[in-house]
Amino acid sequence: MKAPSRASRPPRRPGPSPSLATAGPGFAARALAVDALEAVLRHGAALEEAFDGAPQGLDPRDRALAYRIVATALRRIGTLRALLGKLMERGVPKSAPRLESVLLAGATQILFMDVPNHAAVGLSVDLARADRSTGGFAGLVNAVLRRLTREHEGLMAGLDPDFADTPDWMRPRWIAAYGLEAARAMAAMHKVEPPLDITAKADPRSWAEKLSGEVLPTGTIRILQAGPVRNLPGFAEGAWWVQDAAAAIPARLLGEVKDRDVADLCAAPGGKTAQLVVAGARVTAVDRSAARLSRLKENLDRLGLSARVVEADAATFSGGPFDAVLLDAPCTATGTLRRHPDIAVSKRPADVGTLAALQARLINHAADLLKPGGLLVYSTCSLEPEEGEAQVERLLSARKDMERVPLRPGEVEGLDPFITPQGDVRTLPCHWMRGEAERSGLDGFFAARLRRIA
Repeated sequence: MKAPSRASRPPRRPGPSPSLATAGPGFAARALAVDALEAVLRHGAALEEAFDGAPQGLDPRDRALAYRIVATALRRIGTLRALLGKLMERGVPKSAPRLESVLLAGATQILFMDVPNHAAVGLSVDLARADRSTGGFAGLVNAVLRRLTREHEGLMAGLDPDFADTPDWMRPRWIAAYGLEAARAMAAMHKVEPPLDITAKADPRSWAEKLSGEVLPTGTIRILQAGPVRNLPGFAEGAWWVQDAAAAIPARLLGEVKDRDVADLCAAPGGKTAQLVVAGARVTAVDRSAARLSRLKENLDRLGLSARVVEADAATFSGGPFDAVLLDAPCTATGTLRRHPDIAVSKRPADVGTLAALQARLINHAADLLKPGGLLVYSTCSLEPEEGEAQVERLLSARKDMERVPLRPGEVEGLDPFITPQGDVRTLPCHWMRGEAERSGLDGFFAARLRRIA
């Protein structure tokens, strides 16, 4: 599960700027991109939240371009900051911290997007002039970005080609856990925009054909160049929902759930709840966030599905007992870095220990909610072993009424490559290489299946 939503403020609109109606072509998109970068880098907003302050009536194409600029900048933040550091010996002026976002947006377009250099430079200069805090540095923006257009090849030659964009604290952890080759492969995948994965209520092959997608071995539909999700066939009718291929795995580990009572803990935004309801389970969806539960209800309504929805802390929820419990626990979400590149700037090493302590409480309480013989699937979208494998070993050492139920080869279609020696599931962002990187990979996930035996 993605980490809990971070508190954020709406992105600050530029100071005295040209109105978006009279500004030059492309200005609105770049202005929104800079505002969104500010929201993420300065105010701790998640990438999706950073666009909540977008102007009403903004052309959808401008919003899409702004999102792509910001997502690309965050994916390549290590490279971008290193290059800008070489071009600005004194760094970003302390009196104008917003200037970094202007430069990052401009540099992203020059280095990683199909945007004419003169447009990227010119619009960045216009953005600098449009804000009181950066207006005096428009000349600096012009000089830095023009140098970048001329010298970027030589400047990039001095960077680590594998790990320049991997946070320093994550790199040694991944090497230790998965080996240098896998860590390099994961870092490479994190640089590439991910495809759109969806789960269909029924007939995935038919929907894959309608959406020009392909059906992955586990039944997930993968779509390239999808465009706005809400405009795709089947969305309004509730025929499918967005869900990464790895995120769809944990619910499948429960096996046959028809007519069984199942608790989905930390359930929002509801993809796993939907899977369980479609499979015939009587689902109790639990989440502590009213806002996230509102989104879950909206998703279920669109899909024409129903579940019992409970606003409660999963660590103290007193329902049950249940035939099965699915706990997709809050985590650092480092396995979703490709899909949520803001994690590269929002997470810190201390978060692993903090969240591991929460996970230990959650998994222990989840076990208490089971009937004798009931199944518990514990999962996280973290690459950190403390949040996955170590949690299961700790629980099994502490509780003699719980046992692991290893996944058997061939038991769930498509999962054999991800089964660990212990019978758990571990996916990595570099798994499922299917030709081009753009159509390959999936989120990094851990999932284990356990049974209450007394």
